[in-house]
Amino acid sequence: MDKKIAFIGAGSMAESIIGGLIADELLPPHHILAVNHSNEARLTHLQENYGIRTFSDSADAAQEADIVMLAVKPKQLGDALHAAASGLTEDKIIMSVLAGIKTSQIENELPGNHPVIRVMPNTSAKVGQSATALAGGSYAKEQHVQAASELFSSIGTAVVVKEKDMNTVTGIAGSGPAYFYYFAEAMEQAAAASGLPEDKARDLIIQTMYGAAVRMRESDQSSAALYQEVRSPGGTTEAAFREMEKHDLQKSFKQSVQAAISRAAALGENNPPPGSS
Repeated sequence: MDKKIAFIGAGSMAESIIGGLIADELLPPHHILAVNHSNEARLTHLQENYGIRTFSDSADAAQEADIVMLAVKPKQLGDALHAAASGLTEDKIIMSVLAGIKTSQIENELPGNHPVIRVMPNTSAKVGQSATALAGGSYAKEQHVQAASELFSSIGTAVVVKEKDMNTVTGIAGSGPAYFYYFAEAMEQAAAASGLPEDKARDLIIQTMYGAAVRMRESDQSSAALYQEVRSPGGTTEAAFREMEKHDLQKSFKQSVQAAISRAAALGENNPPPGSS
């Protein structure tokens, strides 16, 4: 990709995307620009570890870039847009990874008809395995959405969805890696309690998760059919499932995911850019 991309915000999500783009060699490090006003140490970290270029002025970074990636906290969006405004000409593609923030909220804060793409990747981008969804705003044309899809397909899977579905995507895929790490931790703790060495338990758990993911991807069976296949009557898996069902774990987990979806929606409602209705 013969483009330059400026990250406005340099937190963990920005780093995951930057790391994935460089590892995949989609962009050379000097084509990646970053600004982070709240924590200059982050810029030093990114420059030293990835060789990217850092800026102190958002407008300068935006002016030089072809793509501007908004990666600040939702509540910082208004300030970020104001700081970069003079560099945000209509030929720039603006992409936003801000949870809950609609494309219309960004469009309304900018003069003219800027192409805005709402994107929800996850931190697995850092190893080229993100599950990313994206949706174009009112002024985003097919070529703008295609550019975003090309960018994020290089660091995992990218799918185009309707914007109304983006909060659901945030709760499922955006937060998703953390759910698996949480369950992996519980398995590690159970292994440790039974005396299995930590390094061996970790290797086995990682391969088990990876193998299950590959099996699920390559199978046309439902998730329920796949776990029922392992759940032999009177066996060890059956014993585990009886305990989970006793505590209604599936219901609790569904409610947890729904809480993430609801929070994504609330972020957009509670953190509109200054001046938006």
